[in-house]
Amino acid sequence: MPDLLVRLYDLPEESRKLPTGVIVRRGLAPERRRVVEWVGRTFFAGWASECEVAFSGHPISTWIATRDSRLVGFACADATAKGFFGPTGVDEAERGQGIGLALLMATLRGMREAGYAYAIIGGAGPVAFYQKQLDALEIPGSVPGPYRYLLPRE
Repeated sequence: MPDLLVRLYDLPEESRKLPTGVIVRRGLAPERRRVVEWVGRTFFAGWASECEVAFSGHPISTWIATRDSRLVGFACADATAKGFFGPTGVDEAERGQGIGLALLMATLRGMREAGYAYAIIGGAGPVAFYQKQLDALEIPGSVPGPYRYLLPRE
């Protein structure tokens, strides 16, 4: 999966409303363990490690989505490398409602506010989605990028 380049100074306006009861916000330090454990259970250990790194900075660069105080999604920045967006994920039962897009946009806006002009979506899974939403550009020669020596999933 290639890396993608996103212009943070040219982000689209959000127009879609979130489902009732869903809130997207920056994570708080007292939530770190709970969020990291949820990411590990819901997705996999590598993403939990990246989430933990994103919780280690100040300001925290992990965004979460909750529905009625229950965790339903997350997104990180500056975890694998400075300027990188990801990982991100939404609980399978909550997909298709715009929560992932809201997390993406909140995280990218946070990166822009931190002074970044561009973001890299590392090892982008749904390339067509990112290209459609963000006019993201594929970075030539970016596979396998910084993940080339990553230990395999267990």
